[in-house]
Amino acid sequence: MELFLFMLERVGLIIVFAFLMSRWRLFRGVLFKDQGVKEKVWLIIIFSALSIVSSYTGIKIESGTINPLNQMIHSTINAEEAIANTRLIGVAIAGIFGGPLVGVSVGIIAGVHRITLGGFTAIACGVSTILAGFITGGLSNQLKIRQTFSYKKAVIIGICAETLQMIVILLVAKPFEQALQLVSLIALPMIFMNAFGILIFFIIIKTFIDEEERTKALQTHQAFSIAQQTIEHFRKGLNEESCRTVAEIIKREIEVDAVAITDTNGILAHVGVGEDHHVIHQEIVTALTKRVLVEGRILTATSAKEISCPHEDCPLSAAIVLPLKVQHKTVGTLKLYFINVSSLTGAKKELAEGLSRLFSSQLEYAEIEQQRKLLKDAEIKALQAQVHPHFFFNSLNTISSLIRTDADEARALLIKLSTFFRSNLQGARQMLIPLKNEIDHVEAYLSIEQTRFPNRYDVQFHLDESLFDVHIPPFTLQPLVENAIYHAFKNRKEGKIDVKVQRINNKLLLLTEDNGCGMREEQVKQLGKTIMQSEQGTGTALWNIYQRIHEIYGTEADFHISSTLDVGTKIMIQLPLKATRWGVEKC
Repeated sequence: MELFLFMLERVGLIIVFAFLMSRWRLFRGVLFKDQGVKEKVWLIIIFSALSIVSSYTGIKIESGTINPLNQMIHSTINAEEAIANTRLIGVAIAGIFGGPLVGVSVGIIAGVHRITLGGFTAIACGVSTILAGFITGGLSNQLKIRQTFSYKKAVIIGICAETLQMIVILLVAKPFEQALQLVSLIALPMIFMNAFGILIFFIIIKTFIDEEERTKALQTHQAFSIAQQTIEHFRKGLNEESCRTVAEIIKREIEVDAVAITDTNGILAHVGVGEDHHVIHQEIVTALTKRVLVEGRILTATSAKEISCPHEDCPLSAAIVLPLKVQHKTVGTLKLYFINVSSLTGAKKELAEGLSRLFSSQLEYAEIEQQRKLLKDAEIKALQAQVHPHFFFNSLNTISSLIRTDADEARALLIKLSTFFRSNLQGARQMLIPLKNEIDHVEAYLSIEQTRFPNRYDVQFHLDESLFDVHIPPFTLQPLVENAIYHAFKNRKEGKIDVKVQRINNKLLLLTEDNGCGMREEQVKQLGKTIMQSEQGTGTALWNIYQRIHEIYGTEADFHISSTLDVGTKIMIQLPLKATRWGVEKC
């Protein structure tokens, strides 16, 4: 029982060692990541040191008895003495976590060192220690203990290694009677306590790993929660409004005293402590932020001097400054400030690093989205700028004919033609125009067509003039009327078109309805959704309208076509009466 208590005391050293190692970032890194030469060397050094210390702090046994007064650190052991120790815990754990190479290396180092200490079991203990390195390293790989973290298998390996040591002592140590007396005294305490030590080591390391994984999971959840709340704002890029909102979200979600966001020139937002002197539009004056912008890496400050705020009474004494990058170029910084240095924990640093990467990705996505929209604008405006050459020349022919017979009518028609082309050019330059301008565009077009084909069709307008200031995409209503004229009455001498503009459920309704030839159901399903080839046309105008309104308004816009063969066609567009997705007010 006395030896059990002494051994338990030595296992306590192993527990302290395991706890300290679990808090050492370098040790965690070499223990669990893919191990190269550098990592294996570190493991050999660490566990060799543990095994050597275990030998020095072993319990001296002489003639089968323990001397309680002679249990200090032992640099040498007399020829009649032996030591009971926890050396094999270090060797076994080295083999389990480091594999055969680390296990054998630690076994050789610890074994040779044990031989130099002396005692009648020196050779036996040295040899058994080396063999233990071979066995634990080999079995660990076979049983995949490091991957599965099996307590049971680790303890069994420890029992096997210690049992092997007892057998080697009986076979090698002389005289046999003294070896037998020693083994009968130390076998059970050493086998049990070494196995117990390995178990405790595993539990401490595993507990820390579980805590770390839980912490990382919480950090990841928190980071994604913040990212989800900020993505809509960062889509607008780095501007004062979006950055202010983002800073408020971060400060609310993370325990920080202040949050600031800058671009490469100045402060875009500062929320929290120091808001009275860290003001927007102010140029960047802190050396720490300038370094991050130049070096493009995360920097921390643990004193007010490192932050270098020019305001003498600034209470901020710690900070972490993170770069915001787009296409590998630093475009701004995210700064988390603390009043107390102790608040700048490792967990907050890791969370901030994750946010920096997420925010950079959001900004990069925003830039890509903006480029896509600009490209889309270019495509739309190219379509809008197109002029039907036949319409142009037919209009000129009509005007030239009227000049001889009715000069005033020719002059009025020429004014309408100029209005029509002015609307075309305006539509090519702007994404949204007043509804009144679109109505003028339609009327100019109809004046020319009705002059060319008098009494062929009747167009009735039902307009809510209170909506004339509402902004809509150009070329939304005019192509619908043009489509009706060219396709609905292609084989008819006359027809009727109703054009309605009204407010319904806080939405703007644009509707054209004709009593023309109508369409088959399969044609209706394709119109607006795709460009198709047919004798009647390609549907490009309707496809263009559909693409533009959904690009600008998203799911809030509605485009619906209904048609019955030989009865007529109705096309209805509904647009929301509020700000667009692109931030442009329509009224």
